[in-house]
Amino acid sequence: MVAVLVMSRNPFSPTIVQSTLSALALHLSIIKFTSARPIEQKSILALVGPKPSKLVLIQCHSTITASNSPFTDMGIMLFSVFQEIGIDEKGAETLLENHPGLRFIPVESIRTRIRAFQLLGINSLVLPRLITKRPDILNSVEIDSFMCFIRDDLEGNIEPAQLERLLSTTEPRLLLGFEGKVRLLLHHGIPRDMLALVLNKVNISKALCLKSSEEIERTMTFLSRFAEWRCENATAIVLRKLPFILAYTAEHVKDHIEFLGSFAGLSDEEIFRIVLVYPNLFSASKIRKLHPRIDFLKQCGLTSNDIFRFLIKAPLFLSLSFEGNLAYKLVFLMKIGYQNRTKELAMAMGAVTRTSCKNMQEVIGLFLNYGLTCEDILAMSKKHPQVLQYNHESLEEKMDYLIEDMGCEVGELLAFPAFLGYKFDGRIKHRYEEKKKILGEGMSLNKLLSESAARFSIKKKKPLKNSVKLLDKVNGGED
Repeated sequence: MVAVLVMSRNPFSPTIVQSTLSALALHLSIIKFTSARPIEQKSILALVGPKPSKLVLIQCHSTITASNSPFTDMGIMLFSVFQEIGIDEKGAETLLENHPGLRFIPVESIRTRIRAFQLLGINSLVLPRLITKRPDILNSVEIDSFMCFIRDDLEGNIEPAQLERLLSTTEPRLLLGFEGKVRLLLHHGIPRDMLALVLNKVNISKALCLKSSEEIERTMTFLSRFAEWRCENATAIVLRKLPFILAYTAEHVKDHIEFLGSFAGLSDEEIFRIVLVYPNLFSASKIRKLHPRIDFLKQCGLTSNDIFRFLIKAPLFLSLSFEGNLAYKLVFLMKIGYQNRTKELAMAMGAVTRTSCKNMQEVIGLFLNYGLTCEDILAMSKKHPQVLQYNHESLEEKMDYLIEDMGCEVGELLAFPAFLGYKFDGRIKHRYEEKKKILGEGMSLNKLLSESAARFSIKKKKPLKNSVKLLDKVNGGED
């Protein structure tokens, strides 16, 4: 039923004018009016009512059927449901206009599905956004079996954020084979108690929903090659540690592994150990990153065994940008005296992959400001490559303490550059102050810091124990 506002200047021959108000807006204004106080009702009438000299006739128009109305009784009830979960008026109206099929679903069914989402941890902050983005999750038949599997078989252990991400980015029809693909992982050795952990780490949509069961099976079969040296359950080990690998095709994984085997001369075992340390290896482009970086290491004289040890310690070298990172570091290293295409240069490059170009520049500048030469810095970094990757602010604090409090010369760092790698408060300052009470000035940096914590603790207690015994003798407590 559509309300029509009829107004006329001549009370005997009124003209009919159809209201331009939408049915939803009219419904809301009626609710607002009926809940308003008498004074407020008068103000509302003043806005929409006629002047006293005019006649108002409310005419019921029966020529427009309910099926053509944009806001039926079912729509009104759905509007109420949407408001309950935090979708505002405009959002609710847009949902019903763009997805009229929602009006034909029993309201109780929609309530039940919303409660199912809430029980799986999708809270009131996330749910409105999810439904607004993917309203089809309210009426898709594929959702029911998916939700039951998450709740019953996976015991609701999929993290809400992961579930929301999956539902908001994946068409419901692609969830249809989800259960079978997960069971395929179980078949290949993933323990049931580890299944949720794997699924929470991987992009489920990319790894499972967008891939066929056959493609997943090929990836699993290819990974089983590691069983030859690791153990019979190698595939499960890979998936537990590297669940992201499911997102790549078997061909992609195979291509990267075969390249490292043929060009770098690495064995399956060595490749597997590198991947365990740095799973993002498969994200690096073989042509743009892997090939030129492995080639650089080979030009520096590294053997296959050297390359393996290098990548275990500095796997980030394979992914860093050359123009924005590695090129600058190469320039810094060669300025302090490293020679091109040498093993020393390669080892130094591996050490500085973990620091930024800016910090590396600050470190070199700090050493120069304290009186060290480029030759000194070169000698220190060859002896202790990590020295160039330490935080420059931390280094400055340690060097100040070394010179001003410990009374040492900066040149002593050349003999023991590892000094700069120890924690300041927990190791350097603490040990120096403890030893100073016993030995006084002039102690060896190497002996002071290299000693294990347990051995240092024992030695620290001995003087105190001997002093107690001496005091007992003086007091006659011991014959």
